[in-house]
Amino acid sequence: MENHDTATVYPTKEEPQYHWNNRVVLITEDEEVNFFYLKTLFKQTEARILRAKNGKEAVDLIAEHQGEIDLVLMDINMPVMDGYEALRIIKSRHPEIPIIAQTAYTLNNDRHKCLEAGFNDYLAKPVNRVALFRMVNENLS
Repeated sequence: MENHDTATVYPTKEEPQYHWNNRVVLITEDEEVNFFYLKTLFKQTEARILRAKNGKEAVDLIAEHQGEIDLVLMDINMPVMDGYEALRIIKSRHPEIPIIAQTAYTLNNDRHKCLEAGFNDYLAKPVNRVALFRMVNENLS
């Protein structure tokens, strides 16, 4: 008699594990649920997470934590100061800090527009964990 309660499991390539316990990531995100999601993803990496709710807070936090922040995830559409303006200010003062744009706007020219503006990389929302970690790892290297 056949057993229909079991399923065949095919092995998949295991995802790399990232350990950034000596790194500080600034997440600039005005939406609470988006920040919580990103913070939860980063928990397994042991990176220290800082948060800014808008571009102005990001600029201020980077000045306050001079030399500590290793990477910025920057939402584009935020109140007070948007991601593009914050990028211009941060890159003029700290060109060495990689800044990854994240946006819900995923038109074909958005990636080009972000890279043209000076972002190191571009990530569309909803954020894919594998793509996020690969991108962060490349920019931290």
